[in-house]
Amino acid sequence: MTMVRINNEAAVRTKLTADAASLLQTQAAKTIADVAYDNLRIDVDTLNSTCWCFMDPVGKPSYTHELMSDISRMQFSIRDTFAALPSAAAAPFSWFVMASAVPGIYNLGGDLGHFAQRIRGGDLDAMRHYGHVAVEAIHRNAVAFDSPVVTMALVQGDALGGGFEHALSFDLIVAERSAKMGLPEILFNMFPGMGAYSFLSRRMDRAKAEALILSGRIHTAEELHEMGVVDVLAEDGQGQQAVVDYIARHNRKQNAHQAVYRARRRVNPVTLAELIDVVDIWAEAALNLTEADLRKMDRLCAAQNKRLAGLQASPVLVAAE
Repeated sequence: MTMVRINNEAAVRTKLTADAASLLQTQAAKTIADVAYDNLRIDVDTLNSTCWCFMDPVGKPSYTHELMSDISRMQFSIRDTFAALPSAAAAPFSWFVMASAVPGIYNLGGDLGHFAQRIRGGDLDAMRHYGHVAVEAIHRNAVAFDSPVVTMALVQGDALGGGFEHALSFDLIVAERSAKMGLPEILFNMFPGMGAYSFLSRRMDRAKAEALILSGRIHTAEELHEMGVVDVLAEDGQGQQAVVDYIARHNRKQNAHQAVYRARRRVNPVTLAELIDVVDIWAEAALNLTEADLRKMDRLCAAQNKRLAGLQASPVLVAAE
């Protein structure tokens, strides 16, 4: 399901007429929003210059191959559409927001069932392939799809492991106060290999980043806001409104925001080569896990499945937790 809101008040900053700019905006918005996805829902709001992307997975809200494939297609759609625009005035949006349609869950991270199966089979190539696909998508987030937009993650629930890493790859993190984020991989003798070290070490110093990674602790958004990891703290249930308010306050200065984040990427870049090298370290470490470690991974996977079964049975109750 996709939605497009049409903006008839397009600001004209080029030689395009207002009508021409508005028509091109609408066409570009439809090009992005009308792509069919199984695991994403897109809402392009040209009036407020915002693209909302909601993860809405068919199955488990983890980074399955299917979800990653849809995310990659969405990223390429945005990149290619912006690259084809004749003028900045034709841009369908200036702000991109990644959120979740699953109550209480942003994303639970890597596909643990897949990992356990591949590790038990000694399949290093499969582990590397999964990680490479993941960080290629994460890197596209980190460079704002090579497009003139400011990107945000809106976290309104649990963002764990790879889900937290995914949120960290955007320019800004907006999170509701009691949302939970963390890196539990240490519980089964692993480390998060898909961007956590790279992004956290650029948001805090190395020692604090390593302490957070090695603790396995799950933090509230309020705690992470105090650490400087979460940029905007919203009250529970007010995350989307907080994003709308933030964009309304800063939309006139979007050019400056975008330029600052481009400068950040130039001064302290997270390169794709760095991310891939860390994934390879992660994949090699994974094959060192013992059967006792893998049983812990199995238990965490089972706990996630049990929670999801409860979510499907009583979504209102879970959303209120």
